[in-house]
Amino acid sequence: MSLHSIPNAQNHVSAEEWKLRVNLAACYRLVAMYGWTDLVFTHISARVPGPEHHFLINPYGLMFDEITASSLVKVDQAGNKVLDTPYSVNQAGFVIHSAIHQARDDAQCVLHTHTRAGVAVSAQKCGILPISQQSTFVLASLGYHDYEGVALRDDEKPRLQADLGNKLFFLLRNHGLLTVGRTVADAFLNMYTFENTCQIQLSAQAGGELIQVDPQIIEGVAEIARKQTDGLGGDFVWPALLRKLDRIDTGYRD
Repeated sequence: MSLHSIPNAQNHVSAEEWKLRVNLAACYRLVAMYGWTDLVFTHISARVPGPEHHFLINPYGLMFDEITASSLVKVDQAGNKVLDTPYSVNQAGFVIHSAIHQARDDAQCVLHTHTRAGVAVSAQKCGILPISQQSTFVLASLGYHDYEGVALRDDEKPRLQADLGNKLFFLLRNHGLLTVGRTVADAFLNMYTFENTCQIQLSAQAGGELIQVDPQIIEGVAEIARKQTDGLGGDFVWPALLRKLDRIDTGYRD
């Protein structure tokens, strides 16, 4: 698939939507920068503010480091494109993301990866082990979903929604990792923690006997997380991440 010349969409959307587009495009670039991509086969979506239940998702066929604010595809809950674009949307990505956006008004952003560490841990019967500080944040809000094949069927949606519930972290068995957030920044910070949790677990399992964290520590970790970020969540680190991107390439803002 060739890279189309996409006209700037800023004049065709609200200021609020444009800001969301820039943040989502930045998230795609950051996922590429941190090496969490699977070529073009995973997705990050964000719900557009308003009553229409529209959301933005990546143009299928573009690498994550090619995605810009204007190239993001806006679709409705049925998967129909709302703004004209030469790009299509991956059906598997649409099924998973639309199911979660439909069930969770608080989940403005849904981030899904197929990293080596994430898939490896998703295939472990034990799931996430309480063996690191990072894992305590994940375990405080973690759901699991059994693998049903490539997510192409709408009948899987109710099971995805039920298994996620009100959780922020979602381990898709034999598949990968998924996080949700009230902002793009929150979903990204959650995935950063989730991915590191999996990498640490695999490294620790290659060594000696593991020491597990006291369960009582996990019970109070949500308040600790709020204190660590001054109550801002992902927004505490997001400006610094955008500065990091801008030093490399500001093209995501186009």
